[in-house]
Amino acid sequence: MFNQKMANQQKSEILLAVVILARSTSFVLSKSAMNSLSPFNLLAVRFLTAFAFLLILFWKKLLHIRLQELKYGFLLGVLFTVMMGCELTGLRATDSGTTSFIENSAMIFVPILQFVLFQKKLKGADAARIALAVSGIAFLTLGASGGLLRSGCVYLLGSAVFYASAILLTNIASRKGDPLMIGITQVFTIGFLSLLMSIILEQPRLPQSGSEWGMVLGLAIICSGFGFTLQPVAQRGTTAERAGMMCALSPLSASLQGIIILHDQMSFSKLAGCIMILLSLLVPALIQSLHKPLAHRPVYTHS
Repeated sequence: MFNQKMANQQKSEILLAVVILARSTSFVLSKSAMNSLSPFNLLAVRFLTAFAFLLILFWKKLLHIRLQELKYGFLLGVLFTVMMGCELTGLRATDSGTTSFIENSAMIFVPILQFVLFQKKLKGADAARIALAVSGIAFLTLGASGGLLRSGCVYLLGSAVFYASAILLTNIASRKGDPLMIGITQVFTIGFLSLLMSIILEQPRLPQSGSEWGMVLGLAIICSGFGFTLQPVAQRGTTAERAGMMCALSPLSASLQGIIILHDQMSFSKLAGCIMILLSLLVPALIQSLHKPLAHRPVYTHS
């Protein structure tokens, strides 16, 4: 029973890791796309395009969607719309390194919100892992970014708080219905609300050039259609704390992409950051293996 539960949690966390890695590509694509598209305009086209693909793939299942799944999908869509509106507004004013650092500080706000809302205290080991992960992200991102006192950082801090709130709500929602249906409803809600905000605040338009459509399709299919839709599915088998901790994978991935694709140098600070983040993610597995019941450990006898 113990081994089966551990195996299911590991599968969920592997899927969640892939989801976060897929979404980590959005910073560079969004930064480029916003050279010609306004933030909510970009979100509207991106998420409504993603929903169109999902509708083609899952229209039969969507015919049987339940009211509870619509409710949770809508609430998550509202949180993510505000979160991504703050993210893109901040991203226009600062660099992707600072954006990645502040947004993924959501891992700090997850246990804080759990304590405020549910009186769930943070364990010492969890606090140490969070400190290790945040330090790692800082080593990766802040060295060349100019630090936190930059224009747009207030929006990014708001993005981190709403991201943490979305992680907590996803943890609840994924156990109340079909997480795939909740994820698809969430994607449509983000697209629809972003379109309304774009009509009110901007002058929305469709992408014009092939490069614009290429960036939008990349964001729609990889980051939204796959990343956002499957987060409730992935989170169903793990905890909100672990999901929050895995936010550290996003800046780690972004830094490695820069080294591999853009040929950035692997500095000492980047290497130290990568090691810290990996340790923060591996420590829980090591602790769990040490506390595994004796019945599940091999018994060695002398021949």
